[in-house]
Amino acid sequence: MNFSLSRASLIAEADLVGIAGERAVCDRRGGLYFPDLRLLAVSDLHLEKGSSFARRGTLIPPYDTSATLLQLQAVIADYQPRIVVSLGDSFHDGGGAGRMHQSFRDRLEAMMAGRDWFWVAGNHDPDAPADLPGETVKELAIGALLFRHEPSKQRVEGEIAGHLHPCARIVQRGRSVRRRCFAGDGGRMIMPAFGAYTGSLNVLDRAYAGLFRLEKLVAYMLGAQRIFAISGSMLRPG
Repeated sequence: MNFSLSRASLIAEADLVGIAGERAVCDRRGGLYFPDLRLLAVSDLHLEKGSSFARRGTLIPPYDTSATLLQLQAVIADYQPRIVVSLGDSFHDGGGAGRMHQSFRDRLEAMMAGRDWFWVAGNHDPDAPADLPGETVKELAIGALLFRHEPSKQRVEGEIAGHLHPCARIVQRGRSVRRRCFAGDGGRMIMPAFGAYTGSLNVLDRAYAGLFRLEKLVAYMLGAQRIFAISGSMLRPG
C-alpha cells in the first residue's frame, strides 16, 4: 500500500506530457513512463562502455555499468512497470553482454523478472544480448506509439527514439545552463541517453533538422530534483 501511494505521488507531481495522445512522465533520471500502459522506456544505456574502451587501450574508470544499473534499478522500483523497452545501444558493443560481470548480470535479470522486456536493436548492438532474457526487436509498436532506436527522417506520429543523446542549452541572467533533455513536439519524442558515460548533442544541431515542428518544440531538461520544460524559442546552440 505504501508503495502504490509513493508511485501515485511520483506521477501526480511530475509534468505529464502528451505524445500522439498517450500520457507520459519524463523522469529527471532519463526514463519515460507511460502510466496508462505501465510501460517504461529508457535509451542508450551503453552498458560496458568502460570495458569496451579498455579493450582498445583507453583506460577510464570501470564504474559505468554499476552506476547505470543502480539508476535503472531505482527508476524501476519507483514506477513498477509491466513493460520495459530499452531503445537500442543498451550495450556499447556487440560483446558487451558477454563481458558483463556475473553480479551485474544477476542484478539486471532480477529487474527483468516478471516483466515484458524488449531490447530494441541499436547501431552499437544490432544483435540480441548474449544469454540474457527478453525479446530483441528492430522496432516495437504499442498502441499509437512506435519505439525504435534511430529517429526517422520522415514524420512519424507517436515515434519514441533515442540515438542522438539530446541536450539543451539556455542562457538566463548571463548564466549558461546545459543539460540532457527529452526533446518533443507532441507528436514524437527523442530521449536522452541514460548511460553514465554517454555524451550529448544540442537539439539545435543540424542532426535534428526536420525532426520536429519547431513552433511546438519543447526541451524537457533534466534537473537535480525535477524536469524543466523549456520552449524551443528559448534554446541556444552550443
